[in-house]
Amino acid sequence: MQFRIADTFTDNLAKLSNDEQKVVKTTAFDLQLNPANPGMRFHKIERIKDPNFCSVRVNLDIRLIVHKTKDNLMLSKTRMRSV
Repeated sequence: MQFRIADTFTDNLAKLSNDEQKVVKTTAFDLQLNPANPGMRFHKIERIKDPNFCSVRVNLDIRLIVHKTKDNLMLSKTRMRSV
């Protein structure tokens, strides 16, 4: 499986605090090493045109938005939980 990182991901990452960046990078690294890890819970995003977009939980407040196909996994962006 090819692992890719979109420019939108790095742009979003730069907007996070240093502590938030660390946990996002750790999750991204774990995802790259083993995307089939049961601890990586992929959740389909509802009401979206492309059904290959999913979210992966980083912590209670942050999710990674990824585009996952059989051959590719692309980190698309980070998303903060709405309060």
